Amino acid sequence: MDEQVAANVRQQISLYGRPLGEVVRDVTTALGINQGRLADVLGMSAPMLSQLASGRRVKIGNPQAVARLQSLLDLCGVAATLKPDEVERQIEQIASTSATITTSTTSDPLIHQLRAIAGSPDALLAAARASEIHSPALATLLRRAASHG
Repeated sequence: MDEQVAANVRQQISLYGRPLGEVVRDVTTALGINQGRLADVLGMSAPMLSQLASGRRVKIGNPQAVARLQSLLDLCGVAATLKPDEVERQIEQIASTSATITTSTTSDPLIHQLRAIAGSPDALLAAARASEIHSPALATLLRRAASHG
C-alpha cells in the first residue's frame, strides 16, 4: 500500500470508523450483491466506489449516499433472517429514498445548545466526523452548528 493510500485509509477510519473497503465488502457479502450494484444503490459511479474502497479517495461526497450506505449496513444485520426477494425489495426501497435534511435558521435553539455544549466549532466538527457513518443527519446538524458558531 503506497503512502497516499495508507493516509487515505487512516482518514476513512477517522471519518467512518473503519476503512470503506471493509464496509463495501461487508455490504456486498451480506446482501449478495456486487460492487456495481452497490454503487447503483448508493447513487454513485462504480469507478468512484472502487476508488473509495481501494483507498484512492477518502470521502463519500454525497450525504444521501452516506445515508443509503447506513441503511444498507442496517439491512445487513437482518438480511440473514429474510428471504432473498425481501432483501432485494428492501435494497430497492433504500435505492429510491432521499435523505431528509431539515433546514432551519441560525436561531434554532438546538443549534445554540450544541454550540454551548461543544464549546468550539472544532469540537462540533470532530463530533460530526465521528457520527457521519452512523447518523448522517446528526453529522449534518453538527456541521451546521460549527459553521454558524
